[in-house]
Amino acid sequence: MSFREEFKKFAMRGNVIDMAVGVIIGGAFGKIVSSLVNNIVMPPMGLLVGKLDFTNLFISLDGKSYPSLKAATDAGAPVLAYGAFLNSVIDFLLLALVVFLMVRQINKLFPAKPKATPRKCPYCKSVIADDATRCPHCTSMLE
Repeated sequence: MSFREEFKKFAMRGNVIDMAVGVIIGGAFGKIVSSLVNNIVMPPMGLLVGKLDFTNLFISLDGKSYPSLKAATDAGAPVLAYGAFLNSVIDFLLLALVVFLMVRQINKLFPAKPKATPRKCPYCKSVIADDATRCPHCTSMLE
């Protein structure tokens, strides 16, 4: 089988296409959650802690003082932008919460099928076919 045929066979499997769709939707969903965090959650949170904008929290590593993160990066100063990191952590936590809630609801809608217990002969306790009328192990007649 040629590489091209092998790759085509691999790419056309249902689970690969499902995974690709999941990655694309996940990326778009991540943007929505980032927007939620940056535009809805963080402004009130910043207001609660004293009108603080988390995206502008940084530490300048060159020892100089800068009025904003943009001014520090424009000056070429090395900075630890821990405010952006806090936004990313909150982003992740909200995304994980939403995915958890979605999976939980989906699991409620589609409960797992109970595992079928194999039919056993009432006499010798051997596993037998569901449609068997006689046990193949002990030859007993079955109901």
